[in-house]
Amino acid sequence: MAKSSVLTPFRCTEALILDQPSHQIEIERYPSEYLEVPHHLIDILHPSEEYSVGQFCNDARQATKDILKRGRVPIVTGGTGLYLRWFIYGKPDVPKPSQEVTAEVHDMLVNFETEHDWEAAVEMVVNAGDPKACSLPRNDWYRLRRSLEILKSTGLPPSSFRIPYDSFRENLNLPDADDFVEDGSSPDISIQNIETDLDYDFLCFFLSSPRVALYRSIDFRCEDMLSGPNGVLSEARWLLDIGLLPNTNPATRAIGYRQAMEYLLYCSRYGGESSPRDFYGFLNRFQTASRNFAKRQMTWFRCEPIYHWLNASKPLDMILQCIYDAYENETDTLEIPESLRMSKDVLDSREASELKIYRSRNRQFVTREDCASVLEWIRSEGCKSEVPCVETAVV
Repeated sequence: MAKSSVLTPFRCTEALILDQPSHQIEIERYPSEYLEVPHHLIDILHPSEEYSVGQFCNDARQATKDILKRGRVPIVTGGTGLYLRWFIYGKPDVPKPSQEVTAEVHDMLVNFETEHDWEAAVEMVVNAGDPKACSLPRNDWYRLRRSLEILKSTGLPPSSFRIPYDSFRENLNLPDADDFVEDGSSPDISIQNIETDLDYDFLCFFLSSPRVALYRSIDFRCEDMLSGPNGVLSEARWLLDIGLLPNTNPATRAIGYRQAMEYLLYCSRYGGESSPRDFYGFLNRFQTASRNFAKRQMTWFRCEPIYHWLNASKPLDMILQCIYDAYENETDTLEIPESLRMSKDVLDSREASELKIYRSRNRQFVTREDCASVLEWIRSEGCKSEVPCVETAVV
């Protein structure tokens, strides 16, 4: 059985990006990475297209199968926990709706969506039989439609269908995220071989860093994404140019895109003018949303027993060697060196104190003058969209 692992010599590997699909501009931003290792499931959708975790599970598994057939080792990477979970354990056996049901559900929701009446649409689906619809992210029309399609097709809400991962947790009697002991520690569970409907094994790692160092790295990364001609602001303008608005579909709800689109729409209301204060407010919202997402990721993966946690702040060559050795290991047990092991514990008192006083400290955009080129781009290019300006709240 082949191991779906990572970091064997580059000539033997191919990368499978198991995350929400990205676009061609992402390839242009990091050309060397994509030339060195073949990447899959990138630039497969138009941003206006909806895409479900079930569809992605099918595509990812097929890509993995194709890579293995070529005698190569797939590196499965990404940060979207639900996508990774369904890819490994499988998806629930929910029937596909008929064309008649799809058309009926479209007719039932189209007026609500056109009028942006999310609350009324949710109320209708709740009354139809899915009380959990009220917990969906606001304006997630795809999942709301899917819920109603399942109700119409089966008479049951989506939560009635068994998810393979739930059976796995029950068999191991694993705790949920809220079941950690009072000191914040998680159970010490190490599993290398699990039963799935696949004919290959997984070797899974979660790379993180001490929280303050991680947050600092995220802040710097957000700055990097604003630099250069193909940065996130340029992508956001393109999304606006093709008629999309922030927070209206998966692409425009993504962290970075949503904040950038809202910022550009805000600037458009003032003829493309933006003050440094406005820019730094946007950057701060972008960084805060990214850090909050990282915190949720850590909570999610803390409950995933098959991931070995590695301290990403350690030297890269040591981390790569550890993962490579783990792949070559023929035994059923895996011991991570103490020097590279990352604790799953929530926070110790020292780290908690450091986080209470944490403040973003930019590396590129430090003074008013540092953002002058970005403000000039917004004035000359960023707000030259043919899409009519709409009122939008910057939150």
